Parts: sequence; structure tokens; C-alpha cells
Amino acid sequence: MTILDVQGISKSFGGLKALTNVSFSVEEGAIFGLMGANGAGKTTLFAVIAGQIKPSGGSVSFRNRTITGKRPDQICRLGISRTFQIVRPFAGISVLDNVIVSALYGAAASNSHAEAREAGIAALEAVGLAGSADKLAGELTLSGQKRLEIARALATGAEMLLLDEVMAGLTPTEVEEMIATLSELRRARNLTFMLVEHVMGALMALSDRILALDHGVPIAIGTPAEIAANPDVLKVYFG
Repeated sequence: MTILDVQGISKSFGGLKALTNVSFSVEEGAIFGLMGANGAGKTTLFAVIAGQIKPSGGSVSFRNRTITGKRPDQICRLGISRTFQIVRPFAGISVLDNVIVSALYGAAASNSHAEAREAGIAALEAVGLAGSADKLAGELTLSGQKRLEIARALATGAEMLLLDEVMAGLTPTEVEEMIATLSELRRARNLTFMLVEHVMGALMALSDRILALDHGVPIAIGTPAEIAANPDVLKVYFG
């Protein structure tokens, strides 16, 4: 069953075309990857889906409901949450309190602080941060802060997570651990993911399908094996 349908999305900033007629669909429970060099339009596409940017043309539907033009908070409450490439936790409060904020205002909008705390603890356990719940968020390592970003997205009660470079800057061991965490989240919670990721090994290992963008233009879509063998993708990446 299709959970997200993107049709003909375009976005221009003045004379710069960031996205041009981007169309694809994502099946429920799938991991869908976005691939492209810096400036390819991946994060802009995330921002359009999540409501931070209004498209110049096209439409986005979530569970057969048009969400184009809705505010980020409205889209979050419908069940889509995203992380950001540059992590910015509330550094001066605890890791758990960071996640409680998400639980109070997301799709699952807890009716009490006790419920939000319970949801927050569950989210931290799911990403391996339960032992750091009482730490200040600013004391976490980069890997820990990336996991906190995911926990905050989970605590909203989202059915679909848009993950923007959650493995950037991690060591090879941390990347392997993150791959295992995301795979387990998918299995245990039946979540749907979209990934923007420059760690190609991780993107290929996790994704069921991948969309390759070049300067905002779709150039290929398919399985990881199909993308790896696509001549247009190879030309863009290797000349």
C-alpha cells in the first residue's frame, strides 16, 4: 500500500531551479533512499514533504490525503516527522526532556506529562539511549545526538520518518550500529523511512528503492542494484 505519493514537485528560488518535476511513491513499511551530490535537491525535497518549504508546483499526498501547503506542525500531527542534517538538541535540558517535548506535540500528542514521559523512555530505548536519559543533551557525542534526533522523531508517534544524513560524521563502527538500529526500528515498529545519505554503503544496504537526483532533476529510480548499474548515475558520479 502506498503511504506517500509525490507528483510533479518543482521548486524554484528566483531563477534557481532546485527541483524539477519530481515524482515517486513510497510503500508502507519500505525504506526509500534519496541519492545525489551536494546541491542535488535532496534536503529541499525533504523540506517540501515536511512542510518547511512550499513547492512551486506539484502535490504531495500522505495516506491518500493531500498535504501540499500544510504547516510543518500539521504534517507532523498527521504522521510524518523528520530529522535534520545539523543536529540541534535542546542542549541545556536532559535527553529525556528533549524527547518528552516531541511526545507532547507530535501525531500521538500525549494527554499528560506521564504519558509523554512513557513515550519518551520507549523512544530512547528503541535507539539505544535509555542509559543516557538523565544526561544533558549537549553532553552527548555526535553519534548520541544523531540517535537523539531519531528518538525525538519517534516520540511524535510518526508512521514515516525522513532522516537527513543521520550517519554523516560517524565512524565505520557507528555506521554499522546505526544500520542495525534502523533495521530493527523498521521491523519492530513497521515504520516507513526516507533516507538522505552520503554514506553510500549504508544507503545501498538499507534501501528497498532509491531515487537519484542531479541538480534537482530525477535521473534514475530503482533497486540499489539497478541504481548501481545505471549509466546516467555512473556518469554523474564518475564522469
